[in-house]
Amino acid sequence: MPMYSSRWKAVTRGQSIFGSWTKAESISNWEAPVATMMLADQGAEVIKVEPPGGEQMRHMGMPHNGVPATFYSCNRGKKSIVIDLKTDAGKRALTDLIREADVLVQNFRPGAIARMGFGEDVVRKLNPTIIYVSISGFGENGPYAHKRVYDPVIQALSGATDIQANRETRKPAMFRIIIADKVTSLTAAQAISSALFHRERKGEGQHIKLSMLETMLAFFWPEGMGGLTYADREFDVTKEQGTMDLIFETQDGFITAGAVSNKEWVGMCRALQREELIEDERFATSSARMKNADLRKQIVADELASWQSAEILQRLDDNDVPSAPLLTRMELLDHQQIKANATVERMTYEGFGEVRQAMPAARFDLTPASISGPAPQLGEHSREILLRLGYEKEALDELLASKAVIANDNNE
Repeated sequence: MPMYSSRWKAVTRGQSIFGSWTKAESISNWEAPVATMMLADQGAEVIKVEPPGGEQMRHMGMPHNGVPATFYSCNRGKKSIVIDLKTDAGKRALTDLIREADVLVQNFRPGAIARMGFGEDVVRKLNPTIIYVSISGFGENGPYAHKRVYDPVIQALSGATDIQANRETRKPAMFRIIIADKVTSLTAAQAISSALFHRERKGEGQHIKLSMLETMLAFFWPEGMGGLTYADREFDVTKEQGTMDLIFETQDGFITAGAVSNKEWVGMCRALQREELIEDERFATSSARMKNADLRKQIVADELASWQSAEILQRLDDNDVPSAPLLTRMELLDHQQIKANATVERMTYEGFGEVRQAMPAARFDLTPASISGPAPQLGEHSREILLRLGYEKEALDELLASKAVIANDNNE
């Protein structure tokens, strides 16, 4: 798992974040890389500290120009330095980085980084105002605290498999994407920005601790855990759910459409040419529609099956009913809504050719986020980073010769 360092030019622009990775002790592959990628898009200089051979994600998937697509998307715009933290010289190099950094992000299992000599108490003495971020799988306490973890394990423990369960058979199912890691990434990026804002105001660094499990529970709670909110009104949410998703088959494909408000239900009935359902007491109010959700959805499904997608989507839109076609991932790039906002950016980099990336979602009018460059090659910036830290050429050459720090000079 990587450790990240960052230099920030403002609260979220230009500061330095760094982090490091050891394959044996990391809790997961995604949360720190994605969090720091988002901060890099917003102006942070992110230095990715990796072990010799590179972090695990570099070896997952088919590489292009030596870089798999997933690694690229999680690490764009960063700088890479390779440090062997099993050596004293490597530890000294990391110490020098820590002294200059604004933020350190690490997602080792609890206790691992302290055993390496870089626990929060040690780092705080080196850099009193640093933001130190510790991401764990399950938190620092409890029977799972020191277990290895990947996204499916968190999905299992967080109720995600119950939420995603087949609505008819109740067989548990998982999200088919990495979700726990990425939700943790969003939480970490927001927390780092808040901590930096506090430091701007008060001059104080702090230790941020977050776990993937707690992050997912917070994410699911508002509607996913609604039955657990009031202790004296507890109920099993699954018994209140219908058995149908809002996916409807048409004559030539699939669409989604939903009517929550009374106005939307009226629009739905008119679009489907079933105006008699507007006054039907089974569907006349929001509570009645929820009570009879399965019947309502079945009626809508039966009606939609007789329409061409484009025609019924236009009728739904004309009646102000939320709706959309179900796009495959291969159809995304050509959809008019994606094109209209330039949501997917196309860039050309030497060795990679054209690269497509989703634009940073938050669009600032004064300090616009941008994708500052490709993902780094392993050790691509080792020499540059150490020179900037004040290493003399002779000392740097000696350090590189010892393999305590490794540079990819072909990319310098």
